[in-house]
Order: sequence, then C-alpha cells, then structure tokens
Amino acid sequence: MPDGLELALAKMRGAGVNPTALSIFAHYYAELAAGQTGLIPESAIEPLARPEPVDDRTERPGDRRALGQTVIIRLNGGLGTSMGLDRAKSLLPVRDGATFLDLIVRQIQYARQAYQVELPLVFLHSFNTRADCLEALAAYPDLPVGDLPLDMVQSQEPKLLRSNLHPAEWPANRRLEWCPPGHGDLYPTLLDSGLLDHLIAAGLRYASVSNSDNLGCAPSPALAGWFARSGAPFAAEITLRTDMDLKGGHLARRRSDGRLILRESAQTPPQDMVHFTDAAVHPYTHCNNLWFDLLALRSQLERTGGVLRLPLIRNAKTVDPSDPASPAVYQIESAMGAAIEVFEGATAVAVARRRFLPVKTTNELALLRSDVFSLGPDSIPRARTTDLPVLSLDKTYYGRLADFEARLPAPLALADSSSLEVEGDWRFGTGVRVSGRVRLSGGGTVPDGAHLEGD
Repeated sequence: MPDGLELALAKMRGAGVNPTALSIFAHYYAELAAGQTGLIPESAIEPLARPEPVDDRTERPGDRRALGQTVIIRLNGGLGTSMGLDRAKSLLPVRDGATFLDLIVRQIQYARQAYQVELPLVFLHSFNTRADCLEALAAYPDLPVGDLPLDMVQSQEPKLLRSNLHPAEWPANRRLEWCPPGHGDLYPTLLDSGLLDHLIAAGLRYASVSNSDNLGCAPSPALAGWFARSGAPFAAEITLRTDMDLKGGHLARRRSDGRLILRESAQTPPQDMVHFTDAAVHPYTHCNNLWFDLLALRSQLERTGGVLRLPLIRNAKTVDPSDPASPAVYQIESAMGAAIEVFEGATAVAVARRRFLPVKTTNELALLRSDVFSLGPDSIPRARTTDLPVLSLDKTYYGRLADFEARLPAPLALADSSSLEVEGDWRFGTGVRVSGRVRLSGGGTVPDGAHLEGD
C-alpha cells in the first residue's frame, strides 16, 4: 500500500500542483513524519536587542526614487474562518461600506499621485479567494501597471490525518480536503509564476509585503529609502507590543548561530508561553510587514531550487474547521517572515504602531470601526489616541462575524476608553459611548445613546 507521502503527492499532481511545490511539500512531510514539531524553546533564543527606529513620515533625498522601484504585495489568501467567514476576509466592510480591498486600492492610488510613482500592486491569492477578489477589483480598471498581473495564486496541499499522515478525505466538501501552505509559499510562487523575473525586467528592485488585513502598512517613501540605503537583502518591521497582540509572533536571535529568527505562538512549547507573552522579555511584535530585494531573492531561490527550507509550522486542525467532530488533521505551513533567517545580513526596523493595525478577531474589527480611528484622503486609518483601548469581547457571543454584528450593529465611541471587557450576551444599541475601564458581565441590553463609565 502506498505511504502517506506517495498518496499526497499523487493527489497534488492530479490537481496540477507545480513541481517546486511538490518538492517543498515532500521536505516538510519528511520533517513531520520524523516527529519534528517546529517548536522553538525559550532556551534556544535570545531576546532581540533594540533595533534601529525609522520614522515612516520623514522623507530624505532619494526616498521617492526607491519607492518608484518597489512593488507592493498584499497577502490575500485568508478566508477569515476564525470569524466564521467563508469568503476572503479582505471583502469585509471596514468603514462607510469600504472593504479592506477598497482601502488598499485607494492607498495605492493616493500614493501614485502624491509621490509620482507607478507603484504596481500584486495580491497573493489562495484557491479560496481569487475569484471573488478579482471580481471586486474589476471596479478599478486603472489599477494594473503595464503588463504586470494584479495577482498570483499560491499553491495548495492536502490536509493530513493526524492518525497516519494520509491525505484526508471529506466527501461532504472536497474543497475542505485542501489547504494553502501558509504565506511562506510567497517566495516559490513568485518564482514559479514567472512574476519575479517579470518584476525585475520591469525595472523593479524591492518588494513591500504585508497582510491585506493590516491597513496601517501603507506605501512609505521613507521606509523604501531606508531599505535601499541599508543594502540589506531582507528586513522585517517590528513595533512595541500592546495587550492586544501579546500572542503575535516576535523576532529573536538564535543562540546556536546568532541568526535572527521569527517565532510564532504555534512554534512555542506550552511551558514557554509565559515568556512568549511577556512584553518585558520580548518587547516587540512582528508586524508581518516585510521588505526584500528582488535580486537577492531570485539568487537565493536559484541556489536552493526554490526550496528555502523555512521552519515547519505544524498546525493542528479538524478537516472541517466549523465541525470539531470532523477528522483531526495537520496542515503543513510556513511563515514568510521566517525567511529572515535565510538571508545573510537580514535586519529588523522599529516602526510606529500606526503601521500595525491587524484585524484577526472581532475585537480588532470593533476597534477599527470605532471613533478611535478616522480615514484621511490617503485612506490610512489614523488613531485619535496614543494608547489604543484594549477590547475583549466574549468569544462565545461575538467571535463569529454574524453574531458580532447582530449584537453590535453600530460602531462604538471608544476614544475616551482605556478598555472594554464584555462577558456574556450583551446587545448594544446605537450611539453607545465608553469612557475609562469598563467591564460588563452576565448579559443584557445597552440602550441607544448610553454612556458606559468605568474607573
């Protein structure tokens, strides 16, 4: 009987998956089968020393020229399943009916005019998100630059049964048998799609990459200029952690060779989570805003045959994320930020918190929709307060978007709030204002126009 790897590779070939992706999958499968977990213990790393800070709003001579040599790449393969979505999270309305996708495009359009640069925009889609997003992007016919494509599609791989590492079968919905291989797939996708060579031939030298749900990472001449002057092949933006992102990834220095590495929560042993979430130990969060030199990337990919050997992330799930009784599976993933350890001379840059506004949960969505933020003509969300309020909405009643919007149909006024913790089933009216530290428990109704005051 064929083993799990043979079955998985045969399934991938039948779906038309490219040879490089097959090689990458085989590499990670071997690690998984050998019992590797991808865990990085605290004892193996040293906290990151204070990195170089850069003000993204202060331009220097040559900065706009560097931006003119930059392609903007946005990761747009996520479905937002953690919020109960079944389509691209970037199609979720953020403010005044505008979606993440709309605001990303408007940021690009503004930057093109303000800085007089072409600034190509490329999305990395998954097989789950491409069709809906391209349909939405059709509303912007002037968005493409020359003959450069608007998107590329990352690979796909089978979910593996935890019991025997065979490809999962789920006849009720065959699409759920497949998953994207994490955003570390960005690099081989750039190579195999031909887009990397296309970008270089078009005169581009640098890439600025971020998640599509982070509207703070707008085009920045100052950062493009800093990266060009640095001569580094790769750089990661980091920012000081807050209580809202203590479980986000962080950079550290590996004791064995001194290399910068990225550690995600899924790569942290349970007993070390106390250190992982301690801002006094690891004070900076990884923004997943990356800069890399296109020529350096091509050289590295050519040397390795497209297999960068990024650290394994073993993601334990169920084959149907909405059904905890469905078969237990592993998804083999890698993180694009982990490439920092691949490039000699890679570095980190400290940026202001305004460049890191991720929306991973409804807590962050409620904050972004509130009066704490406003949009200027450049479509960048800007906070009215220095310290953002910390929101904690009961996941049972607010975790899924449909439940969240049924209970919180209108934006909250949070500009005078330091924190809002909601425990239980509360339904909010319109025009609700929160001041200080407020905690609601039990359940009930907050009427229209209410003012919730805490200490």
